[in-house]
Amino acid sequence: MGTQPQPDSDDLRLFHTGEHACGYWPERTARDLVLDPRDPRLRDWYPHALGWGFRRSGDIVYRPHCAACRACVAVRIPVERFVPDRSQRRCLARNAAVEMRVHAAERTTEQLNLYKRYLASRHAGGGMDGHGAIEFDQFLIGSWSENRFLELREPGHGRLLAVAVTDVVEHALSAVYTFYDPDHADRGLGTLAILRQIEWARRERRGHLYLGYWIAGHPKMDYKRRFRPLEAFDGRDWRVFTHL
Repeated sequence: MGTQPQPDSDDLRLFHTGEHACGYWPERTARDLVLDPRDPRLRDWYPHALGWGFRRSGDIVYRPHCAACRACVAVRIPVERFVPDRSQRRCLARNAAVEMRVHAAERTTEQLNLYKRYLASRHAGGGMDGHGAIEFDQFLIGSWSENRFLELREPGHGRLLAVAVTDVVEHALSAVYTFYDPDHADRGLGTLAILRQIEWARRERRGHLYLGYWIAGHPKMDYKRRFRPLEAFDGRDWRVFTHL
């Protein structure tokens, strides 16, 4: 996928990609703004980029910038003001015995096997279901980011249920990707992972948990609006999310 430089200051080079297939709506094409992946200061720029509505995938920090579509809206949770709703409280109660551990972002065989099972169940035929160890490291870990693996396990350090890949910056956490045991989908493990990330951020006095992009009506993205209060980036500022 070719790129062309966008005009910008000498401090930070920004690229505008060419058109490529949209990862959310298969009938659409997309373009992104990308921070220069060769810039050795990318790790230092990344916390600021999160505040500008960008997101990390592997070593790439990007923000959708499509000519005729503004469906992707960056959202974040102000963790001190978050209050779980009734459904989220039920999720916490249902999984009260689940153990949470935060580890260095180093792939294990157990994590890789769970990741493959999750992709085969949730993204069959979507291009990711062939991922192996190399793709796992490139997509989830990268070479410069400070991230952690939040593991959710059955009691007594038992079966691995879910892994939430989480970036750690000075004043926030960013939820990069979560994968979980498809045989336990009815437990709401994706919701549980976010709730536990909120607890983690609150415990460490980090102001926000970034959730990536909300897309109205998208079956795999619309769940984010259930975490209230929520803030949305309008291209200039973060404002109270008003979509019910």
